[in-house]
Amino acid sequence: MRLLQYNNGSDFCVTEFFESDIPKYAILSHRWGPKEVTLADLKNSNGKKMGGYSKIQFCGEQAKRDGLQYFWVETCYIDKSNSTELAEAINSIFRWYQKAARCYVYLSDVSTRKRKASDTANECTWESAFRDSEWFTRGWTLQELLTPRSVEFFSYNRERLGDKGTLKRQIQEITAIPISALEGALLSQFSIEERLSWAENRQTTREENMAYSLLGIFSIHLPLIYSKGKEHARLLWIKGDPGKGKTMLISGILDEMSPSTKLRDKQASTLLSYFFCQATDDRINNASAVLRGLIYLLIDQQPLLISHVRKKYDHAGNALFKDPNAWITLSEIFTSILQDPSLKITYLIIDALDECKANLDQLLDLISRTASISTRVKWIVSSRNEPNIEARLRLNHTQTRLSLKLNEEHVSRAVQVFIDFKVSKLRLIKDDGKLQETVRGQIYAKANGTFLWAALVLKELKPIKSWDVLDILQDIPPELEPLYDRILRQVEQLHRRDPEFCRLVLFTITLAYRPLHLLEIGALSDLPRQISSNLDKVMKVVNKCGSFLTVRDNRTYFIHQSAKDFLLERAFDKVFPSGKADVIYTMFSKSLEIMSKTLRRDIYGLRAPGFPIEMVEPPVNHLLNCDKGHTTINLINDSSVYQFLKTNYIFWLEALSLTKRLPDGIVIIIKLENWIKVDESPKVHAFIHNTRRFALHNRSIIEQVPLQAYCSALIFTPKKSFTAMLQTLEGHSRAVISVACSFDGKQVVSGSNDKTVRLWDAATGALQQTLEGHSDWTLEGYTGVVYSVAFSPDGKQVVSGSADTTVRLWDAATRAALQTLEGHSDWGRIVVLGHSRLILDSTQIYLLVGKIDIDS
Repeated sequence: MRLLQYNNGSDFCVTEFFESDIPKYAILSHRWGPKEVTLADLKNSNGKKMGGYSKIQFCGEQAKRDGLQYFWVETCYIDKSNSTELAEAINSIFRWYQKAARCYVYLSDVSTRKRKASDTANECTWESAFRDSEWFTRGWTLQELLTPRSVEFFSYNRERLGDKGTLKRQIQEITAIPISALEGALLSQFSIEERLSWAENRQTTREENMAYSLLGIFSIHLPLIYSKGKEHARLLWIKGDPGKGKTMLISGILDEMSPSTKLRDKQASTLLSYFFCQATDDRINNASAVLRGLIYLLIDQQPLLISHVRKKYDHAGNALFKDPNAWITLSEIFTSILQDPSLKITYLIIDALDECKANLDQLLDLISRTASISTRVKWIVSSRNEPNIEARLRLNHTQTRLSLKLNEEHVSRAVQVFIDFKVSKLRLIKDDGKLQETVRGQIYAKANGTFLWAALVLKELKPIKSWDVLDILQDIPPELEPLYDRILRQVEQLHRRDPEFCRLVLFTITLAYRPLHLLEIGALSDLPRQISSNLDKVMKVVNKCGSFLTVRDNRTYFIHQSAKDFLLERAFDKVFPSGKADVIYTMFSKSLEIMSKTLRRDIYGLRAPGFPIEMVEPPVNHLLNCDKGHTTINLINDSSVYQFLKTNYIFWLEALSLTKRLPDGIVIIIKLENWIKVDESPKVHAFIHNTRRFALHNRSIIEQVPLQAYCSALIFTPKKSFTAMLQTLEGHSRAVISVACSFDGKQVVSGSNDKTVRLWDAATGALQQTLEGHSDWTLEGYTGVVYSVAFSPDGKQVVSGSADTTVRLWDAATRAALQTLEGHSDWGRIVVLGHSRLILDSTQIYLLVGKIDIDS
């Protein structure tokens, strides 16, 4: 910290101190004028000629009279040209005023000239000017009034008018700030609304400074971002450790914002859409689910936006929302909605980005991209402090971060309010005020500003008898991880077979990729039959699993993602003593057993072989609940898998079609075929090979009409073996001229007389992101026939040549046009994309070889 020292005469010297060595000092509060003295001015002796120099002299002289050798003036400390120093200074200025021994307020617009004899003698000669002083209208001076212990007011003539204590009545009337706040009461005792009201009629030169001037009053730390005003602020990223209250903060923001948006007030013009990600629930832990949720709420508030969905829906139908590869289509719809001219100010809020497990990078790229589309779109997102998220968001001058770690004091205060409320609701100590106060104090001390820790402890105290409460609190460790370890030890110490039952439930739920119904837990976890078939008994076992789990609508969820992380990482050996493979084997075997008993022909009673999938009510999905990320297990030696497929394969395909998961089933079959060794299991390998060929050959018809699996699919299946043709890719409206495979064999690209290029999934045969005939993931832009297509060696780019005499380079993942190469006077017949080089053979029989610079 730099402090000024007043020497004899009129000179000042600047001294720097480390935080631990700062001496007592005075501080100046004043209105900044046009000719303030900077640190550079003091060092080069130009300061004496400037108008603001007299204020520095006054502060130094007054400090000396008060026995203080050092003083601080912000104009001489803050280097506005250094953004890093400016940010640090503004975040620290509240603390510097707070620690000052004295604060001198210099009122340049208040004079103490004597009144004429005719003037009223009842009022001080300066009081009217004091009440009208601009100092009381500025944003920064609010904290300068409230923070220091001693605040003294001086006139333009350098005469002392009084201090915060002697003038508290006048100041209260001028500012409407309670006298208790002026007398030094903790600002956190006043509500957020009340503290905000103190700043209502104040102004700052820059719009952003109105917010920054309140940072200290609300105990918030923020990086400074100066742009072109609040309409240009587009992205706020809230980051913090597990359990620190990110979700609670997002919920509070929603509660504050909702009443002034169309969510609650149909007459409002502002839209608000939000989504809460949850890693333990497969339905809400992927980017497609996020976009579906955001789009739905936007259209619900502004129905005319449905036109953006209708354009795609007319081609794709329900697959637009249900297809596991719907991301690209949904992102295009979402971007189109945000660019709609009728869209007013729109707030988009996503909680727990780190719990989005599928297509997170694409979602982050979309957020970053759309944040720059329009000043009408504002994003608020939260996540753990993960480098990948920060890098992908590409935060710039229109975006900012809010770190809960840097705002621990404010978070801790919020946790205390939460604890106060919850402790007051504990029935067993409700009538014992002294015990309540002791319990609060102990939880405050151990919570360390962690909402989740406090919530788990308070949940554990609910059934405890009042005389045991303090002993229990004494035993509970601080920090989240030791608390989880204690909960697990309690589970291990349950009576009889309860620890074993709890372990079965915990590892089943840990490895499931979505929340399980209680009956599903009973069926998949290998619990004894007398428990597994009874909903109430399964519930009792779940309740014995401590605070790891919670049940809503008979579905079981982890209390928090950190609980699942603990079981998978820190407590792995205890929960999975024989390893995950055995657990997955048990769950897989149970799934096969359930499906063998359940699956049958026409399971939904559709009867008509031509009954279309669009008319089928969404079924309840009980298929294969194991984590989809696991590799294929060593199950082939167990004849149950082979026997299941022999007996139930067509039934299974029908069920997959009904659940719109046929592509997932094909992927499973492909994995099985690749895993089985021909020389070890030739019979099984041949069977699996034929099941794959059957699924690929008939995918299109079974997806559209499930019962055709028993009709046309079987009728047209060869009796002995399939032909060399694996599958037919349909979708182009005219002749296909060129086809190429990616080097990894995962994608196929095709060019057609219909002037389009299409990308296909080579494994399942599906048009990427859509059903056949839909134009999404079609690379459009040509005015002529596309004669040639090719992939780059890494599969990330596609090149195409057309009769319109252009060659185009595309991004295979995003569908974006990267470059258009022109120069040919005739058709481009052959294109090859190698390492950084493009070769085009034209009908004019010459080669155009040019290096492609993707970045140019």
